[in-house]
Amino acid sequence: MSGFVGVVVSDQNLQSQFTQVELRGLHSNFVSARNESGKVTLDNLPPVMCKLKALKDILTEDDISRILNESSSDMTEEIDFESFLRAYLDLQKRFTAKLGNTKLKGSSSFLKARTTTIRHNISESEKTSYVAHINNFLREDNFLKDYLPIDPSTNALFDLAKDGVLLCKLINVAVPGTIDERAINTKKVLNPWERNENHTLCLNSAKAIGCTVVNIGTQDLVEARPHLVVGLISQIIKIQLLADLNLKRTPQLMELVEDSKDVEELIGLAPEKVLLKWMNFHLKKAGYKKTVNNFSSDLKDGEAYAHLLNTLAPEHGTSTTLDTKDPTERANLIIQQAEKLDCKRYVTPQDIVEGSANLNLAFVAQIFQHRNGLSVDTKKISFAEMMEDDAETSREERCFRLWINSLGIDTYINNLFDNVRTGWVLLEVLDKIAPGSVNWKQATKPPIKMPFRKVENCNQVIRIGKELNFSLVNVAGNDIVQGNKKLILAFLWQLMRFTMLQLLKNLRFHAQGKEITDADILNWANRKVKSAGRKSQMESFKDKSLSNGIFFLELLSAVEPRVVNWSVVTKGETDEDKKLNATYIISVARKLGCSIFLLPEDIIEVNSKMILTLTASIMYWSLQHKADTPDTIPEEDNENAAYDESPAAPTDEYPAAAAGGDNASS
Repeated sequence: MSGFVGVVVSDQNLQSQFTQVELRGLHSNFVSARNESGKVTLDNLPPVMCKLKALKDILTEDDISRILNESSSDMTEEIDFESFLRAYLDLQKRFTAKLGNTKLKGSSSFLKARTTTIRHNISESEKTSYVAHINNFLREDNFLKDYLPIDPSTNALFDLAKDGVLLCKLINVAVPGTIDERAINTKKVLNPWERNENHTLCLNSAKAIGCTVVNIGTQDLVEARPHLVVGLISQIIKIQLLADLNLKRTPQLMELVEDSKDVEELIGLAPEKVLLKWMNFHLKKAGYKKTVNNFSSDLKDGEAYAHLLNTLAPEHGTSTTLDTKDPTERANLIIQQAEKLDCKRYVTPQDIVEGSANLNLAFVAQIFQHRNGLSVDTKKISFAEMMEDDAETSREERCFRLWINSLGIDTYINNLFDNVRTGWVLLEVLDKIAPGSVNWKQATKPPIKMPFRKVENCNQVIRIGKELNFSLVNVAGNDIVQGNKKLILAFLWQLMRFTMLQLLKNLRFHAQGKEITDADILNWANRKVKSAGRKSQMESFKDKSLSNGIFFLELLSAVEPRVVNWSVVTKGETDEDKKLNATYIISVARKLGCSIFLLPEDIIEVNSKMILTLTASIMYWSLQHKADTPDTIPEEDNENAAYDESPAAPTDEYPAAAAGGDNASS
């Protein structure tokens, strides 16, 4: 397998404006604009440019033609790739100007934000705060303690991030157990292959905890591009700080609601919205007349902070904070008061006065962690516990939610069952995996006040599902609107499975129009393990012998011999050993390049759906990187498998595997 080869642009200033993922997507679009003579001219660009994600629905083909005409008198002039990039940047500027002062939905939420090429500046204050977080939480790490503390005034953070170890460790701090540290390459000096493996593991694991990494590639992290590194670190830290803002982790949040309808609303809120609701709950009790709607302008004067801290920690309360007229001095007193609750300094007085949304959110979240001020109402807590799903349903909800978020659609999912009920999210997913299938003229975008509009959206979802040959007998759009969990999970499973099968079919199963089946995936896996001289086989995706993890470790080793360290593998005879193997399998698969969202319990309990996604993801990676030779395909299987004998197309990066990959710029 060849190493990573990025898209190289001779003008370094121009190259610095893009991530590697964006460059590859744009280069693909540039190539598609070639005319019959194999050249690209300015008049070839409008049809291509107007379909690019950053420009779509903002600039029309006529707008782009007019702008290009303004910059050149000869539209038949041949251009190279760098000129294409410059034209794209110029159009982006027009795009930004056209937006004007329009407030982008969700712009204050870093969990919803996507990395773009429009802004590449980083906040030194945010960088300093995140460095302090890293120094605090990773200072005792056996590997990193030799490199910590990091000096925030230097580029040490970016130098340390280049090997990928820091980011992997930080993910484990945010969501413990996400990465099996046995899979991280932790030598003092890593070769390019090992470094790339760490970053591949990092990106796939970041997606698996809910980060948006659509426009970030491994090469971007190898180069430690500051705005991407800081952006990713910010998302990871916020996931850690907001982890308790749900009923499962903090059932006391039930105190914020009055009735069951409010509970449903609370369950569907994003963590940062729950944090605002919690803050306003205490501010109302404190007699504060204003409502805090954001973590920036509404907190600048410090009054909300002063009331909140006086209410939560009256033993440290003082009237001095509110009596102080100077906002900066008040902010300084607020921080001093918070430190008495052992809240570390995520913000400086200047950050509060300037309304730094990310740092204020982190500060409020930490106050919540140390003193949430909620009472222990046993009746309400019991009600919250009754609403919890069974373990398997919760795991499947998590898997599908994270998979949808990894697709790069416009809507970010916080609670699957609540967020899909309008039908809009499912239409976005369907449009992503089956382009052109959605009739957007017949769809209504949230917020939706009229209930029948939700039913219309969901009816279209069911209609498209039937066109894709999903099993939807006696299923109607209203079942989704009503939040029928069993039917929603069944639909999403068919959606994910369809995506996986289409990806595999496009790679190797397109000969003679044959469709790929679950049996093809099963047979491929067994052949692959057998061809490597191993004896493990699986009878089906429900085979209980899979619970020890040995088969999947042998499969991973068969597709890439160097990826499994057999010295850390157990025999899988006890429950503890099974979990060790299952955790290792998931990290090794992600390290290889598989984008998967299952948990160790799914392997241990042999959840057939998740077992299929894991197997298909490994198969997808293998077929993209190493063409199966004829001697690995038994003669009797050739007809059913319908392999195309041409080699798999070479790629320049580990792919995002079967379930949900990174998107290019278009």
